[in-house]
Amino acid sequence: MGVKEWIIPQEKHFFDMFDQQADVVLEGAEALLDMVTNFTLVAEKRDKIKEIEHKGDELVHHISDELTKTFVTPIDHDDISKLTSRLDDILDFIEAASHRMWSYEIKTVPPEMVKLTQVILASSKEVNHAVKDLRNFKKKNEILTHFIEINRLENVGDDITHVAVAALFKKYDAVDIIKLKEIYEYLEEATDKCEDAADVIKDIFMKNS
Repeated sequence: MGVKEWIIPQEKHFFDMFDQQADVVLEGAEALLDMVTNFTLVAEKRDKIKEIEHKGDELVHHISDELTKTFVTPIDHDDISKLTSRLDDILDFIEAASHRMWSYEIKTVPPEMVKLTQVILASSKEVNHAVKDLRNFKKKNEILTHFIEINRLENVGDDITHVAVAALFKKYDAVDIIKLKEIYEYLEEATDKCEDAADVIKDIFMKNS
């Protein structure tokens, strides 16, 4: 333990809350992949994802409450708030995509949409690992590895989306094009938010290592 930590005990439980939030994000990504790979009982699966998103919202509120009454934190207050928000953004877009699959009464999920959801899950796993590495600021090499992989996956997600949206105009009528294009955009945004979360984690490491 460093001298600063000995003189001013820091509230390490924020790391526990980050871990919980990252686990909920991963749970949401897993539930979304289950939904698109086995596109049955869509309403029930959409409700499950909504419940996961609500669980994430509760964690955000809890972290925010803890932040307002904690003077000394293991990392900057602003960074805690940013990371909490970015992780919540990932879940929001996962839930938004699942909601539109249900509300737009999509009959079948295109293969490219499954691939994009697999990218979201892979990115969420990397984010999960990176968040849990926050406990040890000596793991800078590990966090950089996660960051590079998340960035690569975001590019893969962009490529899948561009090809998939272009293909819509060859296979679907105007109404379905509008519906599916919007869902693709929400899914792609989820990969973007994974990268945003990784950016915050990387900044935290750079400041504290």
